[in-house]
Amino acid sequence: MTPPVPSDPSRPPAPSAVPEPEPEPGPELLGTRLRHLLDLMEADVAAVYADLGLPDGYRPRFTPVIRTLAATGPLPIRDLATAIGVTHSAASQTVAQLVKRGLVDTAPGTDARQRVVRLTAAAEPLLPALEAEWAATSAAAAQFEEELPYPLSRLIGEALEALRRRPMRERIAATAAPHGTAPHGTAPR
Repeated sequence: MTPPVPSDPSRPPAPSAVPEPEPEPGPELLGTRLRHLLDLMEADVAAVYADLGLPDGYRPRFTPVIRTLAATGPLPIRDLATAIGVTHSAASQTVAQLVKRGLVDTAPGTDARQRVVRLTAAAEPLLPALEAEWAATSAAAAQFEEELPYPLSRLIGEALEALRRRPMRERIAATAAPHGTAPHGTAPR
């Protein structure tokens, strides 16, 4: 057996078995962390949908569309996008996925470029479960926000408004220009 080695005061202490906590990431990882937060929340809501027996592949992003159409009746995609608070492109993509699953269909609107979205008969039986899930998810989200120092829903609203006032591209261009790295075609404000 080897005798214990006396400590040498001139040597630095051995590293602790417990590593120091990593510093909180700053704004440089904002997009990555927001995606991670959304992934965690959506995965749990999707698991609830599976527990409720909703069709395979039913995604959380479908529910606002289905609930809105159930409440309002058929809507042009642009109006639907406004009602659920997303871009026209995002609403179009979600509608396309719902059409593939047979939960909505589209028809030409009064304008040749306009498509009107409506629920199909296949969506009707899902409504009671979706309404119950929506109420439970809303209550859980409120409890979640109570644990936070600032309501996430309010912060998101303020962040969206700040980006409406000045898009991220402009912000990047303004900070990149002094370093000679402004994206082509952008000018700092």
